[in-house]
Amino acid sequence: MIQLLFTVIFVEAVVVMLLLFSTPLRRLLLSALNQVKRGRGPIIVKTISGTIFAVLLSSVYNSIMIKRRGKSDEAADLSPTDQVLFAKHLLESSLMGFILFLTLIIDRLHYYIRELSLRRKTMELDTRKKNSAIEEDAKAREQQVETFKELIRQLEIELEDKIKEAHASEANVEALRKQSEGLLSEYDRLLAENQELRDQLRAADQMYSHSATKKDP
Repeated sequence: MIQLLFTVIFVEAVVVMLLLFSTPLRRLLLSALNQVKRGRGPIIVKTISGTIFAVLLSSVYNSIMIKRRGKSDEAADLSPTDQVLFAKHLLESSLMGFILFLTLIIDRLHYYIRELSLRRKTMELDTRKKNSAIEEDAKAREQQVETFKELIRQLEIELEDKIKEAHASEANVEALRKQSEGLLSEYDRLLAENQELRDQLRAADQMYSHSATKKDP
């Protein structure tokens, strides 16, 4: 019985050590514990733990009864047989209590390691989603920048065309101004010639009238 309890404690101590350090064996052990906690595994573990706890209570009860029996005897000390039985029950109780304690430690370690693994996977997934969202946002912003650049190029081309049209319009205006100045000068010349012709006609008319007046007497 005691050798079996020591063997169980040794095995549980090895399991605890494997769970504490990240090694390939820990992965295998975690897979095995996951399988144990599925289906009927939890019921079997609880049954074994309950049985060990019941035997623990029985050993504690027997130790108490041996102690009381020793006190009820006339002798102050326990008999050698009672001392051996008391030490045996006390050792068994201690070993079974330690077994239950290590079982609880293994269960909690497995739980926290699994939760930590799930949290890491969740964080990695969230990080990937955030990175993908950031990349998509960056791509969208790059596309917007390219669109704005293309729009700026089109506006620059349109501006150059407008500037060329404005220069052409200015040249046309200058040509029209020069043409209008030429027309005005030609108009002034024609007016001067017209006025000169009128003066000549008036002079000729006066000479004709004067010559006609001389012939009439």
